[in-house]
Amino acid sequence: MRKMVTAYILVKTHTGDADRIKRAIADIDGVTSAHIVAGDVDLIAKVEVGSPTEVKSVAADGIHRIDGVDTTQTAVSMD
Repeated sequence: MRKMVTAYILVKTHTGDADRIKRAIADIDGVTSAHIVAGDVDLIAKVEVGSPTEVKSVAADGIHRIDGVDTTQTAVSMD
């Protein structure tokens, strides 16, 4: 059985359209959940994929291409 890579992608937006951005993030393959949060970031997405390269793809090719996303920061789970 192949071990999955779990990561959390913290997302800052530059628009007030958090609900639309959350839905767009949730529709990306590999994203298992997305939440609007209070604090230094606007959303957090949980990603479960087969490799670190796929985590990069979700962030760079998926989330960063959504209109309204400003920056992301990715934390890969170590357990």
